[in-house]
This record gives sequence, C-alpha cells and structure tokens, in this order.
Amino acid sequence: MSTNGLSKETDLLDAGQHTRIVADTLTKHEADDYDPIDHLNEIFSHPTTLSSVSQTYAVLSSYQDDLDDEIDLLEEEQDQANAECLARMEASKAELLELFKRIDSVRERALQTERNITEMTADIKQLDNTKKNLTLSMTALKRLQMLTTAYEQLRALIKTKQYRECAQLLQAVIQLMAHFKSYRSIDQIAALNRNVSEVQRELLEQVCEDFEITFAKEEVSQKRGMLHEACLVVDALGDAARSRLVTWYCNTELRQYRTIFRGDQEAGSLDNIDRRYAWFKKTMKAYDEEHAAIFPQHWKVGEILAHVFAEGTREDYKGILSRSTRGGQTLDVKLLLSCLQVTLDFEHGLERKFGSNSRTSIDTTHSGNEAPSHLVSISEAFEPYLGLWVGQQDRELSKLLSEYKSRPSRPLDEEFNPEHVIPSSTELIKFYQVSLAQCAKLSTGQPLLDLSNVFGKYLEQYSQQVLLFYISEKPTGNTPSRIPTIEDVIMTLNTADYCYNTSNQLEEKIKSRIDEQFRDQIDLQSQADAFMGIASAAVRALVRKVEVDLEPSWREMRNTAYGKIESCENNSSYIPGLQNRIKERTSLIMQMLHKQQYARAFADNLVELLSNTYLANIGLCKPISEAGAEQMLLDTHEIRKTLSQVLPGNPPPAAFLKRVNTSMGRIEPLLKTLQVNPSPPEALVQAYLIHIADLSDNNFKKLLELKGIKNKSEQGQLLELYQMHKLSPRYQSSLVERSPLLTSLTAGFGTGSATGQPATSGGAAALQNLSALGNSAAASLSTANLPGNINMKFVDAAGLGSALIDRFSSSTPVLSGAGSPRGEDAQSPPPPSSLNLPNLTITPAFNNDSVNGDSENEAGSTKLNENLRNIGKFFKRDLGSFSGIGRFGGSKSVSPAPEDRH
Repeated sequence: MSTNGLSKETDLLDAGQHTRIVADTLTKHEADDYDPIDHLNEIFSHPTTLSSVSQTYAVLSSYQDDLDDEIDLLEEEQDQANAECLARMEASKAELLELFKRIDSVRERALQTERNITEMTADIKQLDNTKKNLTLSMTALKRLQMLTTAYEQLRALIKTKQYRECAQLLQAVIQLMAHFKSYRSIDQIAALNRNVSEVQRELLEQVCEDFEITFAKEEVSQKRGMLHEACLVVDALGDAARSRLVTWYCNTELRQYRTIFRGDQEAGSLDNIDRRYAWFKKTMKAYDEEHAAIFPQHWKVGEILAHVFAEGTREDYKGILSRSTRGGQTLDVKLLLSCLQVTLDFEHGLERKFGSNSRTSIDTTHSGNEAPSHLVSISEAFEPYLGLWVGQQDRELSKLLSEYKSRPSRPLDEEFNPEHVIPSSTELIKFYQVSLAQCAKLSTGQPLLDLSNVFGKYLEQYSQQVLLFYISEKPTGNTPSRIPTIEDVIMTLNTADYCYNTSNQLEEKIKSRIDEQFRDQIDLQSQADAFMGIASAAVRALVRKVEVDLEPSWREMRNTAYGKIESCENNSSYIPGLQNRIKERTSLIMQMLHKQQYARAFADNLVELLSNTYLANIGLCKPISEAGAEQMLLDTHEIRKTLSQVLPGNPPPAAFLKRVNTSMGRIEPLLKTLQVNPSPPEALVQAYLIHIADLSDNNFKKLLELKGIKNKSEQGQLLELYQMHKLSPRYQSSLVERSPLLTSLTAGFGTGSATGQPATSGGAAALQNLSALGNSAAASLSTANLPGNINMKFVDAAGLGSALIDRFSSSTPVLSGAGSPRGEDAQSPPPPSSLNLPNLTITPAFNNDSVNGDSENEAGSTKLNENLRNIGKFFKRDLGSFSGIGRFGGSKSVSPAPEDRH
C-alpha cells in the first residue's frame, strides 16, 4: 500500500525522506490560489497516512519557522533600502538648489555684459547714422545738380531741334527726376518737377507739329533723318506719347481711304472690293519705301496701320451687308463668295508680311492648328451670311450626287483592281475637305455645325443612292434588271469600308475645329454605321453569287430519288459539281477581298447560307429511305470538308472550323434519325427523342413525312408511341419545346394554298416574300425612286443584310407545294432562318402609288438609312468577334489617303 505515491515501507523506515516529500509538496503549492485543506487532503489521502501526523506537523512547524526567519530578513533589508533612498533624495534636492543658484548668477552676469556692450557701442552707432545721412545728402545734392544742369541743357537743345541729343538728355532727366519722388513736399523740388513736366509737354507738341508740317508740305524725304530722331524723343517720352503719334500717322494715311471708300459711295460697294485692297497695298508700298525708316522697328507702325485699316474696312462691310439684306433683299452668293475669297487672300498676305500665323485662303485643302492672328479679321463681317455659302455647298453636293449616280463604278478604260474604291467617293471626300477648310477659316460656330449637317445628309444619300445602287439589280432599257458584277460588288465593299473610316475621321476633324458649345452636336456615327451596312449588304451579295452558281447542283440533288436508294455510294452525283462550283467561285472572290475581316465575314455567311440551303433541300427530297439518309450523311461530310477549305490558310483558323462544324453538324441529328428503320416503331421514336429531343408533335409528323410514312394508321401508331415516350422520366428532362432544326423546315410541309403553294413562316417566309416580288417590282428599284420606295421594318438587324440583297435580287419563283413534282424548273427554297437569327421579321410595303412627294421620299430615305445603320451596327459587332483581325480586332488600322486608293 502506498502513501502519497510512496510505498509503506519507505514511509515507515525513512522519516527523513517523508519530511522531504512534505517539504516538496509545500514548495509545489506556493501559489496565490493555495488552499491548505486541499493540501492536507493530498498529504493524508489515505487512512494509513495518519500515522505520520506528528512527523508532518514537525515538518510544517520547521517550514513555518523558516518562513518567519526569511520574512524578518526581508523586512530588515527593506528598512535599510528605504533609509538609503531617503538619503539620496535629500542629496538630490541640495544639488538642485545649488544648480538654480548658479543659473541665476549666469543670467545676471549676461545682462550686465549686454548693458556694458550697449554703452560701449552707442557712440559708434551714432557715428554710423551720421555718416549715412551725410552720404545720402551728398548724393542727393549731386543728383540735383546733374538734374538742374541737364534741364538747362535740354531747354537749349529744344530750341535748336537737336532731337538726338534731346532724347538722351530727356532720358537722363526722367531717370534723375524719379529719384526725387519722395522729396516732392519740398517746394524747390516740386517746382523743378513741374518745370520738367512742362518741358516734356512742349517737346511732344513740337515733335508732333514738326511731323504735321513735314507731311503737309510733303517734305518727308528731305527731313526723314530729323523725323527719325524726333521719334527717339517720343520713345523716351513713353507709351502715351508714342500712341498719340502713331494714331495721328494712321489717321493721316487713311484719311483719303475713308473719304473715297465710304459705304454709301459707289467705290465703297462690294463690287469694288478689289480697289480697296489695291489702294491699301499702294499705301503699304509707300510706307515701306518712305516712312518705314522714320519709325523705330519695335513700334510696328506698319502692322498697326494694317490693323486700323482692317478694323475700319470690317465695319464698312458690316454696314454694306446689313443694307444689302434690308427689306428682305437677298445677296448674290457668287459676289459674296468672291468678296470673301479676295478678303481672305488679302488677310493671308498681311499675316504673311507681318509674321502672324496665317488663316489661309479658302482654297487651302489642309490646315493645321493655327494660333489666332494678331490682326483684325475683315472676313468676320461675312460670318453672319455664311448660311448662304452653306446653302451653296448643299446645292453643289446635290449636283455632284446626281452626277455620281449616272457614273459606272469605274471608268470603262480602267483596269479593275480589287483594292480600288469607286472614284466618286474620293471626289466627295476631297470636296468635304475643301469645304471644311473653307468654313473653319471663316467660322467655328453655327455655320460649321450647319455644314457638318450638310455633310451628314449627303453621306447618307451617297450610301443609299450610289453605293446601294451598284449592288442592286437595276432596270436598264428594255430589260427588267441587270445583275451586278463581282467587280462592282468588290469596289462597293472597298468604298463602303473607306467611307466608314473617313466618316469617323471627318467627325473627329470637325470636333477639333468647332467651338466647345457645338461639339456635342457633331455626330456622323449614323452615317458611318450606314456605310458598314452597305459593306454587310455587299458581303451578302458576294454570297449570293455563289448561291446562284450552286442552283444546278441543288436541282440535281432534288431530282435524286433518295427514297429508292438501297445501298450507300461513296457520294451523290451532284457533290463533285457542287464542290467544284464552291471552290471556283469562292477562290475568285477570296482573291479580290484584300481585307481579312471581310474575307472571314464572306466565309461565315457562305457557311450559314449553304448549311441552311442544304437543310431546306433535304426537306424537298422526301421520301428518304434509311440508305438515302446514310447517303445524305456522307454528302454532309463532303460538303463540310469543302466548306472548311473556303477560308485560306493551312490549317484554316480554328474559330472558322468550329463554325463550319457547328453549322453542318446540326443537320446530322436529323439524318441519323432518318437512318433508323420504323420497324420496330420504338427504335424510330427513341432515335427521334435522342437526336432531335423535341416535344412538338408537328415536328415529329414532319420527320414521318420525310421518311415517307403516309399511312394514317401507321402515323397514328407512331405518334401515340411518341407521346407516351416523351412524357416518360427518361426523356422528359432532356427535351425542348420545339427543336429549331425541324421548326425551320417549313418548305414543303403544312397546308398550302389553293394553288398548291406551301405555307411558310418566320424568317424564311419573309425572305420568300421578298424574293417573290419578282419583275413586277423591278421598276420601283431604280436609284431615282429608291428612298421613297423602301419601307421595310426590321425587328432584328441580324438578317437585314440578307433581306436588303434579296430585296434587290432577281426574282425567285415561289416554291412548289408539297405535292408538286421535283423537276427541272424547281428552285431551291429560301434557306431557313439562321439559328442565331430567329427574330427576323421583314414587312415589304412597296407601293408606287404612295410615293407622291418629297416628304414621302425623305421619310423613305430616313427609314432606309435607319435600316442600313442597324445592319452596320450588327455587322460591325460581328466583325469585332474576329479576334485580332483588322480594325475590329487587335490593332487599329488607318484608312489610306484617297490618292493611295486608286
């Protein structure tokens, strides 16, 4: 049995060890939270330990005695430390008192030293002040003596008109007199100051009188030296005297001008504006030859004379123009522009002569950021009447546009270059540059804003009436229409791209010139987007070239009896011809597209068109057997392979390949479903739910019609089975409401009209309606009637480019009905709407009888421009998705100058 962790034998035989253990436990329990009861319970944890109570008591008593001794020792040490601390504090106080006494002693000695030094230097300071006052007095007396002497000499020289010496003495007198400003309270100094001022006045009057007499007697050449020296005197007299003399000179020189060319005289009319400037040029020539040597160069008398002349002439013009328009009279625009041109040329000559920054004449095409001229602008008088000039620009642009519409896309003797633009576009931009430079020199306010609106107006008309004209099929002579050539479309595309960039640059140029208050009103983005819409329509026109070429191949496909095919061949008979036509036509077009973003756009549009057209033709090839579906699937792979090679590159861009695979791959589920034998029926239904994944009963019926299942009972059995399976948990979560693949297959399905024409819906119906306009609408497609005849509503801009091209394309007969035989005259159906463009709605409303006035033409033009702008925004966004290509990708390209384009 153990006691306190020890054996009983150890407790009984070794009392000393027990004592150490108790002592150890006491030491271990020395803490603030010590509890003796817990300690005793720990020591006597068992009844057998009670035998060691006496020993434990002895240990505790010994431990208590040791603690008492230790406490007494510590108390003695603490008492001794307190005594030492008090002794140190008393010593510190004594030392501080001694230190304060020493500081007071030092301060007292410093004050006494300062008093002693002040007493010692007082006499020295007094001597210094006396010396300073004496020096100032001697300097003042010496200057007074010099001033008096110079004054007397100046009075003597004035009488002899020795102006050079007078100028030197006058400068000395004025400088010396400036030193006595603080002494003017002294009577003698005040009297001297008055005498000096009187001498200055007399000297100025004498000089002015000499000038007047000399000019009156026309003795300038004889007395040029004397007058030049007199100018030195005037220069010394200050700015006021110089201004008086220069003003007198300008008035004297222009007195005759003001008499001859008064506004109410015939010589002062706008017809004689050349005479005004000829007279002043003659006056300036006389000044340069005779008078320029009289005046100091830094006076700039010639420039001041021109300034005064310009200011007076400007006021004359304001009065003349105001009287000319009084009572509702109109100004002659040609005369106004002629006067304005002559005035600007004259101003340009003056500014060049006097070294000011030129405003340049209105014939200048380019201009930098010039600083304003120091001369008064005479041409400012014409600014309120610049509206007439802007109207003239409007009329000239209207004539130009009429001329551009009658031109071919390129001169007949010029060889086609795929990088050239239509020449009329560069002519139009050059005209804009000249007009902008002209207006910016005249006004940077409202007239420039009006001119920018005119620019925007004719940019819109150019896009609608010229560029759209080149890519539309137009009536010519006795023929109803003419298909535009690929060269026409390529040049239109280049021109639209060039005009798009130039429109943006023109907007920035105008904003940099116009006043701040009008800057926010400058906006040519609508016109720029319209040009991008033309580019989109041009790309769609190129795609249409391929579409037309492929029609024989599609006809051959529709004439193939896919329902009778029993074994799968390598490929259908129409595939080689289709591939060759695609390669030949796309290769030719790709060689002409010199910008990658448009080549990519063409390729993407072509892929979408061919995939949709192929799908639509599949719908016309019913019935399709299982082997026929397999044959079509092989044909699909061949078409996909051909489309993958449309865009140059080895390998082609990954994004384009993905687009091809996506567009053609969406047809495969339909063909894989058609490959399934309807017996047993569950296999066909399950294949439909897996591949098509559709909940629409109508779409399922379309599939049955494609397979040639016309028996009502068999259709009913399959439809009932389909309805049972589609509601099962296995398929319900993966099915969509209406599959876009079969929903788009509207051609040849549904209930037709009485004539057998199939019912169509959605985007395909809209495109079909546009195509069905045919020759009956051809007469309304001429460029002259274009704005008024276009009245289309586009809900989604995505399909607008195709719709515009279809609007101006050749007529396409309406598709035959479901029961119509496939023959040589059958045409490809309009391709179903693209999967990403489901909301295209186009409402053609062509009614020639409704176009009766300019207001309707203007409304039609506005609507067409809005449509083109919507196309352009969508097309620009689409081009922007081609990462790193052209201006819409990584680096921004700069449009070449017009002279570099053709």
